[in-house]
Amino acid sequence: MNITLLPGDGIGPEITAVTKALLQAVGSRHGLPLVMEEAPMGGAAIAACGEPLPKETLRCCRAADAVLLAAIGDPQYDRHPRQQRPESGLLGLRAGLQLFANLRPVKVIPSLLGASSLKPEVVSGVDLLVVRELTGGIYFGQPKGRIGSGSGERAFNTMTYGAMEVDRIAAMAFRLASQRRRRLCSVDKANVLDVSQLWRERVERMAPTWPDVTVEHMYVDNAAMQLIRQPRRFDVLLTGNLFGDILSDEAAMLSGSIGLLPSASLGDSGPGLFEPVHGSAPDIAGQDRANPLAMVLSAAMMLRLGLGQESAATALETAVDRVLKAGFRTPDMMADGCVVVGCGAMGEHLLAALEDPVEDGAPQPDVNRV
Repeated sequence: MNITLLPGDGIGPEITAVTKALLQAVGSRHGLPLVMEEAPMGGAAIAACGEPLPKETLRCCRAADAVLLAAIGDPQYDRHPRQQRPESGLLGLRAGLQLFANLRPVKVIPSLLGASSLKPEVVSGVDLLVVRELTGGIYFGQPKGRIGSGSGERAFNTMTYGAMEVDRIAAMAFRLASQRRRRLCSVDKANVLDVSQLWRERVERMAPTWPDVTVEHMYVDNAAMQLIRQPRRFDVLLTGNLFGDILSDEAAMLSGSIGLLPSASLGDSGPGLFEPVHGSAPDIAGQDRANPLAMVLSAAMMLRLGLGQESAATALETAVDRVLKAGFRTPDMMADGCVVVGCGAMGEHLLAALEDPVEDGAPQPDVNRV
């Protein structure tokens, strides 16, 4: 099983080192022939190769069974032309692997109820999945650009979706909902936008083929409010690119820390891309303060969805749950009565939890299942 690791920038190499050690341990324990190869991407690739996504890196990713990305972004390149910024490498990788669906699970861990800014009774039991269309919508629509100058200058973008684009992301969302609690909420702005009217029509046309899934439609502004007001009402949220970008970040904070949340980007075939939702955090890079848990849980998603290794994925998730229950926290999650540890020490605790068999009859938490 060939895995391409992309450590990237900032805290990326630190959390990659922790995750790689855990993958080696779980691979050995479960008899998995994991072969991991690192490749440069983002600011690290610009420094080494002069571009954010070198051709050789893309080749390695295409040849892999799965791709695990840590984080990209480096402020020293913020003033470079757009195509020479680290973030352009991520867009190029998604396009190069033909990834059109982004999955962001948000499940509140009981031992971290107090970490959320919302009341425990609001976030307790939250378990939702945002399914975001990734390659269309206003981010990629044409025409776009800037015209004129001075006080007459104008900038414009085009929000556009074709029926095929809506159908393929909707089909994935329906399938995932059928494997969960069978509730699908499709998010749009059909009262204002023509493109959202098409979106809603295509989802309604597909709904009869999934009779076990209950479908509701919700305007994006109401969805944003309900995520805070009563987040337990949601199971699977189906969104376009722009709305999903915003709502998935909002939903991420229900858990109390963006440092806990993994994601997957998938296509119809070929390797998937798995990555934590947080950024490269250059302000704490190299200080042993990074939280590696989202990267570890992204590796668990990779094992399950990308490589079909359910028991190995559950083992990683169980290790995370046990360490958190034991009260170990990185600085971003610190709470009264807990023990603060650095990135490396958190990795050691995770390895110990992974290698120490769970007692018979003990629950097997699944903090990352989609």
